[in-house]
Amino acid sequence: MLVKIQSSIDSLISDPKSGREDWWWCDALFMAPPVLVRLGKITNDEKYYRYLDKMYWDATDYLYSPSDSLFFRDKSYFNAKTANGKKVFWSRGNGWVIGGLTQMLGIMPNNDPSRSKYVALYLKMITKIASLQQPDGLWRGSLLDSAEDTIKETSGSTFFTFAMAWGVNNGILSERIYSPKIRKAWIAIVQCVNEEGKLGYVQPIGAKPKNVKIDDCQEYSSGFFLMAGSEMTKMSKIAQMRNNIMNKKHLKTKRNVNVPSKFNNITKLVM
Repeated sequence: MLVKIQSSIDSLISDPKSGREDWWWCDALFMAPPVLVRLGKITNDEKYYRYLDKMYWDATDYLYSPSDSLFFRDKSYFNAKTANGKKVFWSRGNGWVIGGLTQMLGIMPNNDPSRSKYVALYLKMITKIASLQQPDGLWRGSLLDSAEDTIKETSGSTFFTFAMAWGVNNGILSERIYSPKIRKAWIAIVQCVNEEGKLGYVQPIGAKPKNVKIDDCQEYSSGFFLMAGSEMTKMSKIAQMRNNIMNKKHLKTKRNVNVPSKFNNITKLVM
């Protein structure tokens, strides 16, 4: 399988097109970039990282709105407005972008020369996205116009929860600021799972914001849910390790007992 993937990517590199031509819609920033980062890491070949840079930043220059810190779905939305006069930024579309970007950062070497630029984009997006969380803990299909799409939507919300939780777990986001938002979102998402185990309020396949119903469910939403759940599990384990360490520190102070050296690395991780 790896040989076929590598051969396919190599054919694209040998006959390159611009990012805005091949990755002309924001969903593409979830599809191709994590594959390129994984391929670069497995093969230890810089060409995959540099091809990623070329394609990613050209597509970003095309689709990203710096003043909004969000991505348009495609060029047809550059000048589109909702009935209330707001710009149209699709929740799941931006979910695709931040989900792909988060996966990339989880794989990309810390010493990659372009990593800081990807982290900067992640921070700008996640700050904006977090500010758009609604009182019920979730996000709406049209990110800037909750009055147009009034019903909660879970495919974008699960992506955002995954991305925020990953940021806290990896020390990129402030736990104090983001943990309450993450917990609120996760509780709201779990409440959207029905008795059959299906996640509801998922917008069907589409290209723009649209209101949903409780029974709307799609296969891809299960993947987003599991991605978020994985990070929530890690967050819980880190919290448990922190509690264990604090208890040991308390015992050390109270009884003057030395904490075993094997806990040193864990202490650095969670403090």
